[in-house]
Amino acid sequence: METTRLDQGLFRTDAPNGLTILTELLPGVRSVAVGVWVRTASAHEPRAKMGVSHLLEHMVFKGTERRSAHQLALELEARGGALDAYTGRDHTNYQAHVLDDDLARALDVLTDLVRRPLLREEDLALERNVVLEEIATVEDTPDDLVFELFNEQLWPQHPYGYSILGTPDTVRALSAADLQAVHGGYYPANCVVAAAGHLDHERVLLLLEREGWFEPADRAGARPAVEPGPAVRGKQHRVARETAQTHLVFGSDTFAYRDRRRFALSIITNVFGGGMSSRLFQRIREELGLAYAVYAYQQFFQSAGVAGVYVGTLTEAADRTADAIRQEYARLSREGLSAVDLAQGKQQLKGQVMLSLESPASRMNRLATLALHGEPYRPLDQILEEIDTITPAEIQAITAEFFNPDRQTVVRLGPDRA
Repeated sequence: METTRLDQGLFRTDAPNGLTILTELLPGVRSVAVGVWVRTASAHEPRAKMGVSHLLEHMVFKGTERRSAHQLALELEARGGALDAYTGRDHTNYQAHVLDDDLARALDVLTDLVRRPLLREEDLALERNVVLEEIATVEDTPDDLVFELFNEQLWPQHPYGYSILGTPDTVRALSAADLQAVHGGYYPANCVVAAAGHLDHERVLLLLEREGWFEPADRAGARPAVEPGPAVRGKQHRVARETAQTHLVFGSDTFAYRDRRRFALSIITNVFGGGMSSRLFQRIREELGLAYAVYAYQQFFQSAGVAGVYVGTLTEAADRTADAIRQEYARLSREGLSAVDLAQGKQQLKGQVMLSLESPASRMNRLATLALHGEPYRPLDQILEEIDTITPAEIQAITAEFFNPDRQTVVRLGPDRA
């Protein structure tokens, strides 16, 4: 195995079987955040199997070769720790936050979940029903549902537009064999392990070796990113629903996480709709009083990205609100950011970056991102310097390309009346 010191207290080891391990020592804490990222998720699913990765993430908690579902829940909680998981577009994550003395226990439990789940047919009916309830919750939550509808309109032929949860029909059709096929084909040999806190890198390696993580891989390696086709731009889509408000999402495809323009886009998103001082908040809420919730957002994936705006407003004000947002899009696309806005945006982003590294969990996630997206490690000072060097011309190029109001696909969810 090859171990590289990336920074003070920060190490990376690449094992021959494809496993990557990154750790960061934080001597001032008494806890450890540790996680396992599996490089398979909803972006790798065919439409007919939509939701299989998410259902698999649920099912591993129903029991492993060494622990029952109750034992898995109790093992870390009884010690004051926490165990969690989520399914994203490009990867699935299992993580724990525990006292430093319980690191071995946490790795043991995470290994059980990722490498030794039972995935029994008799457990599937109950957990399938849980996921169906989760889907129903989204259906009953319009400010969540509108994002599902938007993604489907933006990428109708690509898994980035599929629901991570799946649909009732696809989830009902999934079998234990489907789950076993995904797990057996892509789980144990397709992982990144990251940990941050009061730990020692060599001890983490020893614990992983004890759990069998360095055994030769006899399964598939990392799944390639699935390149999306052209996104649908400029489409207007309405969905009738009797809700108290009308919910709108504007948005367009952008670029992948690895693109160095992401810092510039983050600045633009903050200035446009990132908080109480943003243009959208000041215009839509403070000046016009049209909405309680309005914000801009961005997402970065392996192969693409999204920049968008959400607003919830009374139905009778929806047209006026949409027009005001389009006006702000047009202004941003045409003018970019002023020197003052750019300077304030840089400071805001630098503050967000620095504050995001205040906990072991956020440090752990930063480490995993390096391996998941193939990025070289850069010290914090270098990242802050990169942010400082962003120019008005770079900002203008991004706003002109991605924030033109005619480029935005818009989904409107609410009552079918003016």
